[in-house]
Amino acid sequence: MMKRFCFVLVLLLVQSFAAMDSLSVPIVTSGNQSPTGIWWPKSVTKMKKSQKLKYANAAKSSAVVWFHGGMGSGNCQKGLVAGADLAELHPEKIILSVSACRENHWVTATMMNVVDAALDSVAARRGTPVDEISLVGISDGALGVLVYSVQGKRQVKDRLLMSSFGKMLGEARDIAGVNSGRMRTGRWRFLQGGRDRLYPSDQTVPWITEFCKEVQVDCELRFDPEGEHDWSYWKGRRMEWIREAVK
Repeated sequence: MMKRFCFVLVLLLVQSFAAMDSLSVPIVTSGNQSPTGIWWPKSVTKMKKSQKLKYANAAKSSAVVWFHGGMGSGNCQKGLVAGADLAELHPEKIILSVSACRENHWVTATMMNVVDAALDSVAARRGTPVDEISLVGISDGALGVLVYSVQGKRQVKDRLLMSSFGKMLGEARDIAGVNSGRMRTGRWRFLQGGRDRLYPSDQTVPWITEFCKEVQVDCELRFDPEGEHDWSYWKGRRMEWIREAVK
């Protein structure tokens, strides 16, 4: 009886966190696939009559790309579950979560092409183009937000970078000035914590402050002295910041 209960519990957890739709996007340079999760707007999932109706309401919904952390890990299927919490916070939006890992990490043109290929598929499924998107990244996933802002083919409206360390890419002045026609459009929001175990605030805050000064658009750092390097902390304590960052 206990084994059966545990099996049911595991099944419920998988159903709760797994994406409601998925893709396997080819990674051209390696021949591998990037498992990608898609969370359609809640109102869309209630429509059961046909595939056409399923995506009808999604045509009016904006898309948000989630860049997960741990891009160098051996777990190459994070995208299938990583966007679940964001989908709960923004049930009216399309949430797209691509998987990055090992050599196919966020700081590569290859993975930026994968993100755009996944968005092309979303556009085809909903029957309308995806011309403007929002980006959300945590930890080294925030590097993906920065790189896509430089290299991606879609216009970016809102960006949210949590527990980030942009200095891994270079000095703030240099990063803000790369492809300034793209970097200086849309909004930038940073969430940083004073108790971040990986990226100390005495290093991250000066970088973000200089970046906001140099990028010359709507850019803001929101700092929580108790903030940790942990998505559950931000979701549990600063949900209003996350909601406001992606309009």
